[in-house]
Amino acid sequence: MNTMTTRQKTKHLLSLPVIVAALGYFVDIYDLLLFGIVRIPSLKSMGLDADIAGTIILNWQMFGLLLGGILWGIYGDKKGRLSVLFGSILVYSLANIACGFLPQIDFMDKTVAYSALRFIAGVGLAGELGAGITLVSESLPKELRAIGTSLVAGFGLLGAVVANFTVQLSGDWTIAYFIGGAMGLALLLLRVGVVESGIYKEVKQSSHVKKGSFLSFFSNRERFIRYMKCIAIGLPTWFCIGILAVLGNQFAPELGIKEAIDPGQAIMWAYIGISAGDFASGFISHWLHSRKKAIFWMMVFTLIGIVLMLFGGAKSASSYYFFCTWLGLGTGYWAMFVTVGAEQFGTNIRATAATTIPNMVRGLLIVMILLFDFFKPSTGVVYAAVIVGAISFTLGIYSTLTIAETHNRDLDFVE
Repeated sequence: MNTMTTRQKTKHLLSLPVIVAALGYFVDIYDLLLFGIVRIPSLKSMGLDADIAGTIILNWQMFGLLLGGILWGIYGDKKGRLSVLFGSILVYSLANIACGFLPQIDFMDKTVAYSALRFIAGVGLAGELGAGITLVSESLPKELRAIGTSLVAGFGLLGAVVANFTVQLSGDWTIAYFIGGAMGLALLLLRVGVVESGIYKEVKQSSHVKKGSFLSFFSNRERFIRYMKCIAIGLPTWFCIGILAVLGNQFAPELGIKEAIDPGQAIMWAYIGISAGDFASGFISHWLHSRKKAIFWMMVFTLIGIVLMLFGGAKSASSYYFFCTWLGLGTGYWAMFVTVGAEQFGTNIRATAATTIPNMVRGLLIVMILLFDFFKPSTGVVYAAVIVGAISFTLGIYSTLTIAETHNRDLDFVE
């Protein structure tokens, strides 16, 4: 068995597919989280209710992610990973530029217009991560996959931090949308030099192999269970982001925090933690020789942070942001979770799996918010979050412990 030198490893990890995927995910996260950051100021500036209209718009964005994940995933397996990387970024970049013109739209209801644009943006955003992780996973040697995908996600997730600073420094939420759209269009030029993965090229030439069948996840019992477990592993990540960070302003009164909690700040600190966690998760998995062990222990670390946060630890806005960082660090297994989804399935449906799985998780935030709002009147904000969190972590931990290990698995196979 040949052992790669440090120089060879570095060359693989700094190859164009990895760099382009990392930059693409950076822009993707910037645009994905931007609405959560500017939700309150943008809606108030247009005379809309930040909670009611904000929930409607967020749900439409998440529904766009859910639908887009299916469409881009199928397209990625039928036409190639690169076609998704080009098409998705064009869609969400144009949608974000259009969001910057919302104050000038007076021919239709603002909530409807905002919802429609965030839905279109969601459809576009859905393709970026899955296609990028699939391309990187198929391009790198198997022993470097975990580190490569963690580099992509670790750098990409810093887009949330830049989005928050952009909003603060620009002083105008519309400019932040324009900047996000412009970054996406600029990235299209860099993607011209990226080539398709060799593994996919071989399968593409095989006319007898059925490619990009979303229904294939539901036509076989074992494959369906595998698919559901992959989705369940990601649920704790979006519970922490979508409930505890994005809706963080709702927790201050019940936690006895006198200052207002800024969702933009909560999201920024959470994503600083997630970025660090994603960088670390690849190395942890590499060290443990296990994807499952790395994800499980990061979940346990996150659970400890949630208990401390909701039951005595968060006494001020700054301490709430501290725990958002803690939870982000723990849920920084996001790249590992998407990599596991890609590694679980054959090349002919790998892009469909890797693209739909994270977007199914994002789309299920709608269900989490509905459950959260359902329990709030009877239990209060904190215990409503506890109930939703308990469901998410129970499903996530069970699925992590029972799914097949994929560390060092060869990806040159079909379903």
